[in-house]
Amino acid sequence: MRFAFLAACAALFISGLAVSAEAQPAPVVVAPVHYDYRVLANGLKVYAVRDTRSPNVAIQVWYQVGSKDDPVGRSGFAHLFEHMMFKATRNLPPESFDRMTEDVGGNNNASTNDDYTEYHEIVPANYLKTLLWAEAERMSSLVVDEANFKSERDVVEEELRQRILAQPYGRLFGLDLAEVSFGVSPYGRPGIGSIANLDSATLADVQAFHATYYRPDNAVLVVVGDFDPAQLNAWIDQYFGPIAKPAGPIPRVTAVEPERTHPVTIADYEPNTPLPAVLMSYPFPAASSPDMPALIVLDAILSKGESSRLYTNLVYKQQIAQEAFSFQELRQQPGAYAIGAILSEGKTPQQGEQAILVELKRLRDQPVSAAELSRAKNQLVTDTLRQRETDLGQADELETAVVLYGDASKVNRLVSDVQAVTAADIQRVAQKYLGDEHRAVVDYQSDEHKPAGFTPPSPASTIQAQTLTRPADMKIVEAAAEAERIKPPAPGEPVAAPQVETRQTTLANGVHVIVAPLHGVPLVSAELTVDAGAASDPQHLPGVADMASTLMTKGTTTRSAEEIARQIESLGGEIGAGSSYDGSTLSLIIKRDEVEPAMAIFADVARNPVFAPDELDRARQQTLAGLQVAMGDPTRLGDMVAGRALYGAAPYGEPSSGTQESVAKLSHDDVARFHAQWWRPDQATLVLAGDLTPEQGFALAEHLFGDWKPAPGAAPKAPDPVGPIAAPRIVVVDLPHSGQAAVIVSRLAIARDDPRFYQALVADTVLGGGYSGRLNEEIRIKRGLSYGANSRIDFRRAPGPLVASTSTKNESATQVVDLVVAEMKKLGQTQPGDAELTARKAAVVGNFNSAVETTESTASLLSRFELYHVDLGEIGRYADRVKAVTPQQVEAIGAELFDPSKAQIVVVGDASIFLKALQAEHPDVVVIPAADVDLNNASLRKGGS
Repeated sequence: MRFAFLAACAALFISGLAVSAEAQPAPVVVAPVHYDYRVLANGLKVYAVRDTRSPNVAIQVWYQVGSKDDPVGRSGFAHLFEHMMFKATRNLPPESFDRMTEDVGGNNNASTNDDYTEYHEIVPANYLKTLLWAEAERMSSLVVDEANFKSERDVVEEELRQRILAQPYGRLFGLDLAEVSFGVSPYGRPGIGSIANLDSATLADVQAFHATYYRPDNAVLVVVGDFDPAQLNAWIDQYFGPIAKPAGPIPRVTAVEPERTHPVTIADYEPNTPLPAVLMSYPFPAASSPDMPALIVLDAILSKGESSRLYTNLVYKQQIAQEAFSFQELRQQPGAYAIGAILSEGKTPQQGEQAILVELKRLRDQPVSAAELSRAKNQLVTDTLRQRETDLGQADELETAVVLYGDASKVNRLVSDVQAVTAADIQRVAQKYLGDEHRAVVDYQSDEHKPAGFTPPSPASTIQAQTLTRPADMKIVEAAAEAERIKPPAPGEPVAAPQVETRQTTLANGVHVIVAPLHGVPLVSAELTVDAGAASDPQHLPGVADMASTLMTKGTTTRSAEEIARQIESLGGEIGAGSSYDGSTLSLIIKRDEVEPAMAIFADVARNPVFAPDELDRARQQTLAGLQVAMGDPTRLGDMVAGRALYGAAPYGEPSSGTQESVAKLSHDDVARFHAQWWRPDQATLVLAGDLTPEQGFALAEHLFGDWKPAPGAAPKAPDPVGPIAAPRIVVVDLPHSGQAAVIVSRLAIARDDPRFYQALVADTVLGGGYSGRLNEEIRIKRGLSYGANSRIDFRRAPGPLVASTSTKNESATQVVDLVVAEMKKLGQTQPGDAELTARKAAVVGNFNSAVETTESTASLLSRFELYHVDLGEIGRYADRVKAVTPQQVEAIGAELFDPSKAQIVVVGDASIFLKALQAEHPDVVVIPAADVDLNNASLRKGGS
């Protein structure tokens, strides 16, 4: 559907961009994924997609074993085994996959789902042979021993504490949803498992599980990227072909959940629940169901974007919820569809439930409009195009089609199936699956509402599961002696990375325009950035820049918030705005054929926001609710406390999203004044990246922004964002009942334009960049004390913070503080070895290459370069400058910037567990109860000065 205003706008476009009734842009067509398929004699399914747009290759192996296959009494087992697959093989020592991916400029990861466990790597294409060998090695020769088993069990338990016990709403999404949805199906046991089940597991269990499910005839290999097809087939035959197919059958749990015939409600209460929530579950068919395309479109209509029904009615109009959502998890067997909301202050789960039921009744009783149907389909097409931009995205699509849909051709047919969905289809599946008698509900509240004698929900005793047995032909693999190990194949000749080409111009009014043509996928990304963010907030009133950005998309002089969302999303686009400390950005991603009408809305939003009082009130309540949740999350609270502790009263010390007190005081004049002062052409950069020419981009910029006039006078001068740095101290924020402790060590670093940038970046990557960084090595890999530990330098216009952080069980907080401090100190005392430094520099270059992989990430990178006054030619020089960093420079910058004696140390957790041990080492610890934390002043304490 086209809106009348679009036709009016179109007539104004100049040559090269003109849109008329006679010459509309051709509709975007989603190009098919061209794949080759074969099956090896041992049953391994192989799919290959040759794509030479990038110099990388993505390798995925999906094993058809997931949480539904967890043995009796061993919930969380498939997930535990996912971790085990990164340990040793006969010929590879533990953590080799990270050495072979991160250390050459790639990355790897894995995930456990109900039906499958997936492993993937993205590496430079010349390492394809190496990684194929490595994947075959761990398929056939994994070493499952006591040391590796115990180490990873500790890590998984820390992951459970972090994701389930420490985060607000962790139990709701991680445990309660599965438990309320199923009473028979194995999907009813949460994939994360339980600490009790993990502790009771034995080495023999793990060995039997691996032998049972990790076999070639239970796996699908997908390779996408730049390769020679004949050579790929030869390598696969060489490395995977000899792997034997076990003799025994693969056990399957086939129990299907019986139809629910009456509503079910359970309650749960957790101490760290800032706002009540409701989560509803409905029976959902298997992915292969012919109803799935209609259900995908129904889900988009219900919850995708700000024009969706749940957002429009629950969040925007009724304001009964701060967030409303739904999510579909495709499964091989019938599963569940979740719909829920985080409610507004003072609302009850029952009110949220009733509001959702009204929306579901509308879907059952009335056909959706043609406009809604078109909008959802356009959004889904854009999602597919964004997925197709990367090798890994294509691999994900293909694996999903094979493993979940059971049909590889679905990777190309799903788009047309979705386009064929009708309003009658939507109504039919709503009536079939979303009837009131089918629902199961979780009412979720703070434990202050918990009744006496309450017992938390748990998986039903009737859940079906396999009894784990030891396969008769199971072999136990032992690590080969170092001298006897077979070495991985050497990499081939490097494949040159394509360079990002940019063209620039400056309009007469000062708008700087950068265009980066990228013609791989028919998408265009736009970013308009101005040189002011949270550091330019009025003194003692943090959150103005953030609120101004939020409200820009919530109404202009000619469009309401609802119209902006509906019009952009009808075109398949996504618009958003946000601010950092140094800049504020309006962004858009859109299909190529809808660039002109979408950019007309984009320009209107940038130039003509009205900051309506009712929109400010609505956004204020949502921001306050978000801050309320953040204050109960040890990691998020720790980050805010660390910033204030480091920078004190200076602008960089103010929380960028504001505080509960400052946001409550924000007025229309505050945000309107900020926009008038800073959103002006002589402060703005427009970046356009994607499927358009420089000439088209310049013409578009001139048409939409050429007549943009600044407010009278020069832009104000931003204050010094750094100020005097606070003296080092250790601050403990006591958050009772916290499931974990967050540990944050921060100190002042350097600005982005500092000539030592590359030295500091490499040193930081040595300390805590990625899985292979020293912090992760010491804290997670060696000791199992955390799910992950890292460091980062937030490079800003002025010196930003260096932050080393992790989360751990409360009992380990003091030990982890000591480990972080020791590693920071070590960095400035010894030079890294050549092998370590080469690997860490490759990781830096690989991360940078990922930043130009998509239209969206390219636009973002170019915007940041411009914001921080980095010459765009640095894109072509970046890799060489990283490689030029020496061990001596790393040691020197380590001593200068990473010295922990000048750092602020913040620990947020249950102080009753760790405070005594911490005070024994650091008697001057400052302890602040979480309820007394005041982020409005440098003392961090209510009533402090």
